[in-house]
Amino acid sequence: MELTQIVETGRQVIERYAASGFRVSGTIFLGPVLVFPDHSLEWLDAAITIAGLDPVVQHGGIDLLLLGLGRRTARIAADVRAHFKAGGISVEAMDTGAACRTYNLLIAEDRRVAAALLPPV
Repeated sequence: MELTQIVETGRQVIERYAASGFRVSGTIFLGPVLVFPDHSLEWLDAAITIAGLDPVVQHGGIDLLLLGLGRRTARIAADVRAHFKAGGISVEAMDTGAACRTYNLLIAEDRRVAAALLPPV
């Protein structure tokens, strides 16, 4: 599916997602991806764990983390949710399509949001 949103120059926009990966601001990522307002990167340890999501904490300046869990949604482990809450970051899990659309909407509103996305397989 192709997504296009008009946002401030320099902001990352999720343009397309598929089972093979993502296109974010013109860059193709095969497999899982972490999208921040200012850059995107391969999500090497694509695990919904404190360690797997550590790049979000390391980035800083994020108020909301959207988790795109493929074609499904799932509960987030209590320790993961508590870890992010203690750092002032809310975590919302949803299917990948919803996470992509929500990220683009919030980034257009200049919100401090990041997305950890698994391909919708």
